[in-house]
Amino acid sequence: MKRFLAFIFVSLVFSKRLDAYNEFCGVRNIAFVNGESTTYKVFYTLAGMYIGAGEANFSVRLTNLNGNPVYHVIGDGKTYSFYDNFFKVRDKYESYIDTFSMQPHKFIRNVYEGGYTKFQTVNFDHKANKAIANYGTFDVPNCVQDVVSSIYYARNIDFSKYKPGDKIPFSMFLDDETYNLYIRYLGKETIKTKYGKFRSIKFKPLLVKGTIFEGGEKMTVWVSDDGNKIPLRVESPISVGSVKVDMMSYRNLRYPLSSLVGVR
Repeated sequence: MKRFLAFIFVSLVFSKRLDAYNEFCGVRNIAFVNGESTTYKVFYTLAGMYIGAGEANFSVRLTNLNGNPVYHVIGDGKTYSFYDNFFKVRDKYESYIDTFSMQPHKFIRNVYEGGYTKFQTVNFDHKANKAIANYGTFDVPNCVQDVVSSIYYARNIDFSKYKPGDKIPFSMFLDDETYNLYIRYLGKETIKTKYGKFRSIKFKPLLVKGTIFEGGEKMTVWVSDDGNKIPLRVESPISVGSVKVDMMSYRNLRYPLSSLVGVR
């Protein structure tokens, strides 16, 4: 369960220079609106048993930052009280995303994970290609994203332009490093989640090997096959067992959730 919000956000690796990715700069938001909110339940699985371990909520508010209209996106994650006895998590991630360019202006990370704490603020200067963090200023490429803005950026990708197996690259700044990233598009699939049955778009991110995740394309993500492209399910093996995250509720979507076939 360590960094289970970051688990939803995903850490990825890509080997080419970002300068080749200019076609992905300047994407426009057509997927979400002010007031959108989605809630997810995190399940830990071991020996075929599903245990509800925690939940995460993502919300969008339209505001201003330094005179710029921005989407203030907040991701809150926490373990349930009974799971706190094993590994208590209280994570909060925030991103201020430019409404025109979909690039982040500011990122805040405030986490408590089993006694580990971290508070980080990053301000992005896109004109100078700099990220100003707690302990230094770092060079970043054009169109860089943070761990939250990358989700909302990716929701605006036109998957109809790709065929199964294609890689879709972008970049992300996290923990004072820039990762050149991709997701591998796998096509479309009808899935059954804890909420209901959906038509979905399926892809795999290439994970960075860490304390609980194995490297490689082990994680699978499904998003709604409609204009919203909200994440529906995320699955991944971890060092012991596996983790599954399902969307459980939503409010104020931009479009009707037409991908929903039926509610459980």
